[in-house]
Amino acid sequence: MKLRPTAAFGYTLAAASALSGSAAWGQEAQSNQIEVVRVTAQKRQEDPNKVAMSISAVSGVQLQAQHVNDFTDLTRLVPNISFTAASGNGGAGPGTSNIEVRGISSAAGAATVGVYLGEVSITVGNVYTMGSVEPKFFDIDRVEVLRGPQATLYGASSMGGTIKFVPAEPDLKEREFSTYGEYSSTKGGSANYSANVVGNFPLIKDELALRLGVQAQRQGGFIDQVDGNGALLAENINKVDDQEMRMALKWKPVRALTITPSLYYQKVDAKDISAFNLELPNYQAQKQVREPSKDTLFAPNVTVNWDLGSTDLTSSTSYFQRKFDRTQNGSAYNSYSLSTFLTSTDDGGTAPPALIDAVAGLPSAVYLNNQVRQISQELRLSSRPYDAQVSPWTWLGGVYFSNQHTNITENDPIFGVNDTFAQFGFSTSDPDILPGATANAFPNDNAFFGTFHYREKQSSIFGEANYYFTPALHLTVGARYLRGSSTLNQQNGLYLAGAGNNGSSSLSSKAFTPKYALTWEVDPAHTVYSSVSKGFRLGGSNVFVPPTTCGPDLAANGIENGPPTYAPDSLWSYEVGSKSRFLNNSVTFNADVFYVKWKNIQQGVYLPTCAYTYNANAGDATSRGLEFELKAKPMAGLTLNASGGWVKAELSNDKGLQNGIVGAVAGAPIQGVPKYNASIGAQYNFSVWGDKSAFVMGGVHWVGASKGSLDPEQTDYERPAYHTADFSAGMTFDRVNVSVFVKNALDTDTVIQHPQVASIVQGYRVQPRSIGMSVAAKF
Repeated sequence: MKLRPTAAFGYTLAAASALSGSAAWGQEAQSNQIEVVRVTAQKRQEDPNKVAMSISAVSGVQLQAQHVNDFTDLTRLVPNISFTAASGNGGAGPGTSNIEVRGISSAAGAATVGVYLGEVSITVGNVYTMGSVEPKFFDIDRVEVLRGPQATLYGASSMGGTIKFVPAEPDLKEREFSTYGEYSSTKGGSANYSANVVGNFPLIKDELALRLGVQAQRQGGFIDQVDGNGALLAENINKVDDQEMRMALKWKPVRALTITPSLYYQKVDAKDISAFNLELPNYQAQKQVREPSKDTLFAPNVTVNWDLGSTDLTSSTSYFQRKFDRTQNGSAYNSYSLSTFLTSTDDGGTAPPALIDAVAGLPSAVYLNNQVRQISQELRLSSRPYDAQVSPWTWLGGVYFSNQHTNITENDPIFGVNDTFAQFGFSTSDPDILPGATANAFPNDNAFFGTFHYREKQSSIFGEANYYFTPALHLTVGARYLRGSSTLNQQNGLYLAGAGNNGSSSLSSKAFTPKYALTWEVDPAHTVYSSVSKGFRLGGSNVFVPPTTCGPDLAANGIENGPPTYAPDSLWSYEVGSKSRFLNNSVTFNADVFYVKWKNIQQGVYLPTCAYTYNANAGDATSRGLEFELKAKPMAGLTLNASGGWVKAELSNDKGLQNGIVGAVAGAPIQGVPKYNASIGAQYNFSVWGDKSAFVMGGVHWVGASKGSLDPEQTDYERPAYHTADFSAGMTFDRVNVSVFVKNALDTDTVIQHPQVASIVQGYRVQPRSIGMSVAAKF
């Protein structure tokens, strides 16, 4: 696969951390207590302070109050979470990045962080051109960030943790209608807007309810396209439009049985990527071919909950489909590569230098059509919550099956290549001018064609048991046994594929991932815990790397017949933490430290001559660090917040050098992992004009320096630290809330990544300052 620019996102729009009791409607303005957002981290709803893991939970009210719209905003709310580039992803566009938690970052192979939308796993691997699915924050009850390996309950690819988007459920009792809209302008760019409507309709009171919502958004662009002479071709090309629709039905035919079918649809239409040329002024992109994408998510689910008396039975049947079609600018790869096969008449060949220059300057596109389909089924049985009068044991057990298909089609036309040869009196089918050429070598100007079909199957059995020595002290033991298989069938052809490749490869994996935890509730307001757990990723097969252009690079790495399969990797994580509430829950403080030993890391190998990558195992690593979250209400209406994390993630040996990974030496920092992040924020809720509720809010967020590559010679090796700030204020008028806000108030314009794409050094920055207002109403 071809190496594309690294993704910029995951570090943008930084601002205040999650502020408990955010009063989007003003109801909690005078509360003296920190809001408790209950979680389902252990597949049952409970107080996060009683769970032996590091959790950040942000309610939907908090998300709306702080104008958090997507994944890229979420990184400002929680410590030790960021984004890095998926292997060969093609730039700073939506859907091209993956998530890292606690330094467990890998831009190759399977995902390192699980992503769930309700009960639906929407986790996809770093396959060829795709990053993580990025659900929008629409009709969300809360978002849960579960740090540390979650393999016991959430399976493979939850090595660094799991992110759960928990949608709002239909209410069987109350009819409700809400709407929200916001508008803002971007400095030096175009406007942003968002609008949604959600309705909750009890069809049969206490038995049947429907929840239905729709949303439309635009993120404005700020990058202009110019030609080779600097003339303007198009303004604000990196606009992004998206639409969402969610429908859920809750049916409670009898008191013990609840059936909840739901459907989520999302379409993200990016007009171009957010990369600009560093040598050009005013955030301009000099490109011959635009790079739009359309990323569509369709996720239906049926969840059944059945109260059996002493136990609860849950069944989740899910289907998940993602279609991701995108165009990349291949001019610097395909056209230039083709020109290198022509031998100049000055060197004894038959190609005029003018023809070589003309071919090298032709525009070329990479058309990628990606589709992921998955069917999954989870069935679990759980005991009642702990009751000292009933039993010292609580437990949960289940089975899980999934079948995921990923289909990728690539076409790389070099526009005008046949006509260009003809203008000079030659043919692209003539082997005397173009070595190895055959009849119809470039049909419709297409220079490369490839189809790739991945199939990944998983089946597992899992469970956790808790034994309470006393009501305050309990031990947790859990485990998951998983069997998985992955298969890749591929076909490649046309001139730039060389001899082409039609083949199939497969790999089977199995894993046993235990978990052990000890939890001590020192008193009802203070809990300390320790845990040891294992994480796991499936191995896989590599896509075709053409020997015509990449042969010397492959030979230098000791590879003759193409890259082999890459093995699974795994890690052990050790964590100690505490969760405390003080002064009648007016102050909360959570903190933990962790140490991770990561074995056989899957990483991408860059081939410098042909600009392709393949996946290999890069040796071992360690990650150690800490995170904390502090919230306080020193007086009614005032909420203060501080959070932060520090991570040191680095390779622990030189094994990666054996697989050709430049810079993979002991002590090398793992790429894409900021050394630290921190946030401080404040919100003050107060009353005006007697009964009107108002608020002001502000915060600052810092992101530390990181490494964008293991290779010190790469332009993106050093990524700088930066900070941003957000502010907002608002007032509630009966059922309507109006607010004004500014994101990136200081207009921080640090170039946070600067990869080299072919000979061009590109830059990515934080979204420029935007100023706007929002209106929300609830009836």
